[in-house]
Amino acid sequence: MYDIIVVGAGPAGLTAAIYARRAEKSVLVLEKGMFGGQMTFSPKIENYPGFNQISGNELAEKLVDQAVSLGADIDMQEVTAIRKEENGIFCVVCDDGEFMAHTVIIATGSKHRLLGLSKEEDFIGEGISFCAVCDGAFYVNKTVAVIGGGNSALQEAIMLSDGCEKVYVVQNLDRLTGEEKLAAILRERDNVEFIFSCTVEEILGLDTFDGIVIKNTESGEKTRLDLDGMFVAIGQVPENERYKNLVSLSDRGYIISDESCLTDTEGLFVAGDCRTKNIRQIATACGDGAIAALAACRYLDK
Repeated sequence: MYDIIVVGAGPAGLTAAIYARRAEKSVLVLEKGMFGGQMTFSPKIENYPGFNQISGNELAEKLVDQAVSLGADIDMQEVTAIRKEENGIFCVVCDDGEFMAHTVIIATGSKHRLLGLSKEEDFIGEGISFCAVCDGAFYVNKTVAVIGGGNSALQEAIMLSDGCEKVYVVQNLDRLTGEEKLAAILRERDNVEFIFSCTVEEILGLDTFDGIVIKNTESGEKTRLDLDGMFVAIGQVPENERYKNLVSLSDRGYIISDESCLTDTEGLFVAGDCRTKNIRQIATACGDGAIAALAACRYLDK
């Protein structure tokens, strides 16, 4: 029996574990994938306080080390369901068993959003990627496209442009939505070309990825882009469906909660990118983790 079970070991979940352990609560962190969540895909983080720059992997390692050094238990398990028993205790159901706790903090983050095209999932890892850090080396001196115009897409494009012969940045809007500082770096690079007001309509190739067909949203004109690879950076989607028996979800699947990190169920809290919020950054995820942990501690102390 734990005081608090944290579901997810991203920045929100690990911060929650740190705060809960400093309050001398017993804590179990359950993570199905990788420690650090989506920030591990960022080769260079320059907007996290205290570091001029740090990689996502380095920051994740520091958070994990701090949580473990304070006494948090961490287990690699996928949570499939959460139940609240009649006695008020939470049962967290995993693939390999069940864990009991007085409170639970959901900090599951979100996953990469797909384009929703035929053959897209078939080519993931075989021409389609989400991480330049992981797969950029496969495309040195080759031609790639980055789909998206936000910070993540621009960061991917910057890294890829260091080694690729050509990088297309394909954005469905008539402008970029990422930071101007990142956009300025790309504009100075001769091997980067911006394509605005276009969506990806088709993935080309049978056994191998050959490129894409894009469609101009204003003229309707379609253009073929011959590519060696495509990096999709169009945002994230949450995986909260399994918790809908205890929480309310928005029309986009996020757990409905404000800055208090409270949910519909007493004793159940939410933190990070899996909840409704306007700004999804590492710093705000850590803030959520601290708020949720302190709220859980107050609940336990009542």
